[in-house]
Amino acid sequence: MITISHKAKQFGVFIIKLLIVTAAFYFIYDQLANNDKLDWVKFHSLLYDNQSFSGALFLLSFSVANRYLEILKWHNLVSFLKPISLGESTKQVLGALTAGIFTPNGLGEYAGKALYFDKKKTKKIIFLNLICNGIQMILTIIFGTIGLFINGYWKWALAIVGLSTLIILFSFLSKNIKVKGYSIEKLIHKINEIPKRIHQKNNLLAVCRYLVFSHQYYFLFLAFDVDLPYVTMMATIATVYFLASSLPSFQFLDFAVKGSVAVFFFDKLGVNEWIVVFISTLMWFLNVVLPVVIGSYYVLKFKPKWE
Repeated sequence: MITISHKAKQFGVFIIKLLIVTAAFYFIYDQLANNDKLDWVKFHSLLYDNQSFSGALFLLSFSVANRYLEILKWHNLVSFLKPISLGESTKQVLGALTAGIFTPNGLGEYAGKALYFDKKKTKKIIFLNLICNGIQMILTIIFGTIGLFINGYWKWALAIVGLSTLIILFSFLSKNIKVKGYSIEKLIHKINEIPKRIHQKNNLLAVCRYLVFSHQYYFLFLAFDVDLPYVTMMATIATVYFLASSLPSFQFLDFAVKGSVAVFFFDKLGVNEWIVVFISTLMWFLNVVLPVVIGSYYVLKFKPKWE
């Protein structure tokens, strides 16, 4: 049997961490530098015309609140298994975000968080992360469907309600059917093992986080002089987030996907396409790029359990 020295393992881990950080920054740079939809001359002109230090701080505060609420969510859920500090929760959330930026739908985030715990807890950590992201997705579907109704997309909204009803009904009727030892009934039992107070806090934080990033989007439109009724704007934002989140994508392509969907819906409201693209880019930069830059530090500082 071939044995690997401790120093060789350390070097191997360092190379992997360096590759993750390098890949993350490369993908970010590639999207910003080579995306045909971005006209940097117009972008600079728009920013120059709307520059405001206090306004920039105000919008940045939404990004801080958005990520902080996610850190609180993880801190709350992990307490079910093991109490951790807010600092440790910050490290895990931002480090995992960096690891997941170039994986489909951020799947690398699940593995990233699991690496901070003993191997025996891997399945439980992945399950908690599913709950953490699951409630956010459920809220996106609910608000998005309401947005479709408000904006008059009745057929789409009714189709989603009908499909959701069928899924719930099918889940109820087939809850005892097992596939490789797993069933919906077992899943519900696992969810119910987590104390109700943790679920309630998780739901509350998820609602707050949704309101934070959707209103950041709203205030960015106001900053670029887009004058639409509040209800219409928020309904459209909810629709965009829902439909964009339903499409398979990578974190580093997030602004391109959301931007394309946003252009489709906001164009119907008479909003300039360039403004929609720039706002989607700014949202991505503020809520993905900046956290990934900080998360890169935690990835490089990460030490496996055996070190």
